[in-house]
Amino acid sequence: MFATYLFAATAKGVTGLGFSTVCLPFLTLTVGLKEALPLLIIPSLSTNLIVMRQAGRFKETLARFWPMLLTTLPGLMVGLWLLTTIDGLMAGGILGSVLLLWCAFAYAKPDFRLSATWERRLGPVSGFLTGVTNGVTGSQVMPSMPFLMSLHLDRNLFLQAINCSFTLSSVIMAFGLGKLGLFTLDAAILSVLGTVCAFVGLSLGERVRKRLSQDAFRLALILMLVGMAIGLIFRAI
Repeated sequence: MFATYLFAATAKGVTGLGFSTVCLPFLTLTVGLKEALPLLIIPSLSTNLIVMRQAGRFKETLARFWPMLLTTLPGLMVGLWLLTTIDGLMAGGILGSVLLLWCAFAYAKPDFRLSATWERRLGPVSGFLTGVTNGVTGSQVMPSMPFLMSLHLDRNLFLQAINCSFTLSSVIMAFGLGKLGLFTLDAAILSVLGTVCAFVGLSLGERVRKRLSQDAFRLALILMLVGMAIGLIFRAI
């Protein structure tokens, strides 16, 4: 389990995302989906906050993306409610298939860009749907990741925006899982121990990220998303 934390944190250090989604398939295989979700909360929050501090531009991010961030909260509550009524693994498989299609499009059309008008219109929708999919599947990247990638943001602004979204989702997820009786003391202890491995991996990945050009960074994001999509699909099979 701790090796999984180390690997996932290294991937997050390189791309700024992917900790929860990389960890989840491996943890699900050993303890099950509902039991795995609480084990990700503390390491995920810790790595998010470190990347946010490194990226800077926090006030600029809030001023521009607050509608997307705000609507994530009710979406997540809806998703957690749906988690008790639908098959989260099957939903994750569908999400993975959609994510693969987006990756193919993003690779084929690297110059695709949303206008400022569509950014304002789609921001709140993106936030709400990201919350729903996070609550049901544990994945925090759809559709917020494609939305932000389509804006062609500066690397640090992108990292700040996506990790603000991740952090909000993780905080609300912790409360929601607590209400469902899943965020237990044992899960919290394991999460804290896993955070140590996460810090080491994040430091390693950050060194790699600093050496990447903007184009190489975008390609790394797409490859990470492909890996996430495949993981979600295999979990559903």
